[in-house]
Amino acid sequence: MSTILLPNKNRQFYTYETKPYVAFDIPKDKAFEKRIAYSAAHVVADPMAVNDPTLDSQIDWDKTMEYRHYLWSLGLSVAEAMDTAQRGMGLDWNNAKELISRSIKEAKSVGGNIASGVGTDHLEASPTVSLSDVEQAYEEQASFVEGEGGRIILMASRALAACAKGPEDYQRVYNKILQGVSEPVILHWLGDMFDPALKGYWGHEDLDKAMEVCLQIIRDNEEKVDGIKISLLDKQKEIDMRRLLPESVKMYTGDDFNYPELIKGDEKGYSHALLGIFDAIAPAAAAAMHALDKADWQQYDDLLEKTVPLSRHIFQSPTFSYKTGVVFMAYLNGHQDHFRMIGGKEGARSIVHLSDLFVMANDAGLLRDPEMASHRMKLVLELAGVRQEVTV
Repeated sequence: MSTILLPNKNRQFYTYETKPYVAFDIPKDKAFEKRIAYSAAHVVADPMAVNDPTLDSQIDWDKTMEYRHYLWSLGLSVAEAMDTAQRGMGLDWNNAKELISRSIKEAKSVGGNIASGVGTDHLEASPTVSLSDVEQAYEEQASFVEGEGGRIILMASRALAACAKGPEDYQRVYNKILQGVSEPVILHWLGDMFDPALKGYWGHEDLDKAMEVCLQIIRDNEEKVDGIKISLLDKQKEIDMRRLLPESVKMYTGDDFNYPELIKGDEKGYSHALLGIFDAIAPAAAAAMHALDKADWQQYDDLLEKTVPLSRHIFQSPTFSYKTGVVFMAYLNGHQDHFRMIGGKEGARSIVHLSDLFVMANDAGLLRDPEMASHRMKLVLELAGVRQEVTV
């Protein structure tokens, strides 16, 4: 156990003591049987690059690939080049291409499951962009991923949101792209809490009307849609849509607030997982998926419910800054030797936010070496001017 001095939101300080780590029970070389579980994975910045990190960040490819191998070793699938990897928020298409190519090769080397994000982020999001431009951008990225032997997650498009005049424009673009892919894809409906530029996606700000447009696109292209991930942080909307999907189409939850309940499901169905929070809580998530396979609902609940306060904290408003918390967890747990991010996003959360995250991670049993995590937390606190007057 370690003792640390932490600040609270009232600008006061308190002494906190970590608890011992108890390893999660994760069977080796045993696949999940009842749910598909993707972790959207983060990228590790190269802290020694001389480039301006806010303009041209560089990636530490070795550490980035190492973390993907860690996720695969737990039995998790990897959702690559998504918003968790700061796609469109520090990670441009050129770097995304290299990330996708490297990750697919690494996945094949260990038999890991992977799917990669396809979008239009190399296209300027402007009302002057045409629907044809959007289609060509989607086709370019889809062709690249399929050319690398990868599966596609069809991400929402800022450019389409900027130029679409109504639902019919979304239908035109998605129908064209879906009919052109070789294998069924996972669609991604990302809410504007994750990306304000996507407000009114599918041609409606009203979520029920937007959902009907999305459902019609899925029905019209059912053979080309493996499933849909929705990230609206509204569990009832996800349940409603889940019950309206064609039988062959899966629901992948992207709800980082209500994932335990949505993955568990009800008498009418359940959601698979495609979650950014699974990057931060990977061992608990993997252990919970094995508990679900055994129908050990008590263990499943015990494992995941402890992670919910942490997840809600990491994904609090502004939600798009959640990547900072995910990378901070990787730093605390020794998966990278620094707390630097592409785009300089390590500064997107306050020192009080990070201190509370440290406590919640410890409460959830997710600090695999509490002494190391405390030491690293102290370094960050000292940098923020919080002197440590307690000893380990």
